Amino acid sequence: MIAKGMSGGEIVVAVDGSQHSLKALDWAVDAARAGGRQLVVVHVLSDETQLWRSRRDAVLGAPEQEPPDPVTDNARSHLFGREDLPEIRYETKWGELESVLQERGARGALLVLGSRGRGGFTSLLLGSTSRVVATKAAVPVVVVRDTPEDAAPDAPVLLGLNPTETADEVVAFAFGCAEEQGRPLVVLTAFPSPAAPLPMFGTPMAGLPEDDAAPLTREIERAQQERLAPYTGSFSSVRVTSEIGAGDAAGQLVSRSETAALLVVGRHRRRLQADSLMMGSVTNAVLHHAHCPVAVVPGTD
Repeated sequence: MIAKGMSGGEIVVAVDGSQHSLKALDWAVDAARAGGRQLVVVHVLSDETQLWRSRRDAVLGAPEQEPPDPVTDNARSHLFGREDLPEIRYETKWGELESVLQERGARGALLVLGSRGRGGFTSLLLGSTSRVVATKAAVPVVVVRDTPEDAAPDAPVLLGLNPTETADEVVAFAFGCAEEQGRPLVVLTAFPSPAAPLPMFGTPMAGLPEDDAAPLTREIERAQQERLAPYTGSFSSVRVTSEIGAGDAAGQLVSRSETAALLVVGRHRRRLQADSLMMGSVTNAVLHHAHCPVAVVPGTD
């Protein structure tokens, strides 16, 4: 699930024994198999376990062999008996959770997380760890929600595209996902309704009556097609459908995500610095409310 032109590498998935992390593991297995990549299953020991082991080592000395890790054992059991598994390696890590995941993910090509871990509040759709890592990681991060059903075989990859602000890496990643999974790609570009200030095209415009929005829609369609042209040529096997929607971008993406296999968004808008710890408002909204897995892709332009 890595776009052409991007560096190769393994897919890293974090597990903690929660149902959310097992759902993320399932998704990562499929992604690794589709891309012919190795899968690394990482468990970062809890703070309590790390403290207990440190005290044990201080008193008794470090054991010749570390005890089994129940969480990675659970992950192995979860996958036991499945056919066509990719090459899988299991790692148990010490350290601060978010920092370890960012560091380990940076040595791969993709980092996959559940939307909430064992310590998350059940009332929250997105855990703090997932949000922090998605905000800071150097590689694309896929956040997988614990939904009861998998995506339909013909469900598309959904790309939220602002023609003048979405980074090249985001577009390339979405096309690469669609190609590897053999799925169509739906590209959604939204504009305010009724057409109001439109910063994506430079000088803000005065509000327009809805009946006068047709010229604006055509202009957005033209900008969208120009933006996609280099990728439709490179990814000729991907069937692309363009959609232009009037209204709130986040709301449209969340609604459209009900029938998507993956929603791809950029982490930063171009007006934000590349190393900003902020996410755009649309990205933040879809991470909390999307019905399908969400890929948050950092950009460099």
